[in-house]
Amino acid sequence: MIESYAFGSIVVDGRKFTSDLIIYPDGHIDTFWWRKAGHRLASDDIHKLINSKPEVIIAGTGSSGLMKPEKELEKLLQQRGIEFISTLSRKAVKIYNDLSSKKNVGACFHLTC
Repeated sequence: MIESYAFGSIVVDGRKFTSDLIIYPDGHIDTFWWRKAGHRLASDDIHKLINSKPEVIIAGTGSSGLMKPEKELEKLLQQRGIEFISTLSRKAVKIYNDLSSKKNVGACFHLTC
């Protein structure tokens, strides 16, 4: 469960993080996650998350949405039958909390811009 999000920080299961992260369906968290091309999100950036076979991947794109998923990523996820939701991090937190008790969900969060 994600307890809170504010610009530059997120609290997951009582632990505060101040860097971008990935949450796997089994609850494991990769901290200090960064994309190869900065504010672009590609399949290479989340390949371990994709391989964990979630039903849904939620991408929190930052407080103002500067992180943008590449079209190829969206196509790949669609081909694999993985629902993809990309939205502002504050909204992504709410969606994650709602869906994580109902489906096998993974997520990646950009915490700043």
